Amino acid sequence: MNELKSRYPKTVQCKGEEIELIVLDSLETSAVKSFADQLEDEDLLFLSRDIREPKVIQAWSRNLESGDIVTIAAMRQGEIVGTTAVVQDKLSWSSHVGELRILVRPDARDISLGRTLIQESFLMGLDLGLEKLTVRMLLGQDRAITVFEEMGFRTEAMFRDHVKDRSGKKFDLLIMSHDVAGVQSRMQAYGLDEAL
Repeated sequence: MNELKSRYPKTVQCKGEEIELIVLDSLETSAVKSFADQLEDEDLLFLSRDIREPKVIQAWSRNLESGDIVTIAAMRQGEIVGTTAVVQDKLSWSSHVGELRILVRPDARDISLGRTLIQESFLMGLDLGLEKLTVRMLLGQDRAITVFEEMGFRTEAMFRDHVKDRSGKKFDLLIMSHDVAGVQSRMQAYGLDEAL
């Protein structure tokens, strides 16, 4: 975790725009709610909870403090335009697995911020010693699926009619995964892990 925090905050270039990446220790409810309110329902349905709800934001903040969730916020001119989180259940049989949760505001999607956040998530997974990363998304989120596939994620499962929006419409949920441990061992073989 110390390695992770030593890399942030940092500024990245996303198609000529400067985005500051910061590790969140706690959440400011109004800033997160403002960010979430700019997302469509379909952008949020892959999450297990609706982050527009203050009690969900409070639970997220508690999980940050306990270390069960590590979150990076992408900031542009003082506003959150994207987040990436790695969620771990350290007491489960799957403590070696982390779930990625990546959200990008619609007005920041054409600057490759999503790809940048996926890369940062991968580094978080390495820092946390995770062996596998998973990600959930709706079946129709083709752009996101393509980016994850380009990053080496593969489909593991699909659940039909698994989530339902506020109007009652059902959506299929896709689960993809990536072998972090395999990537790390290949990096070590080539001495690339020292470069990070």
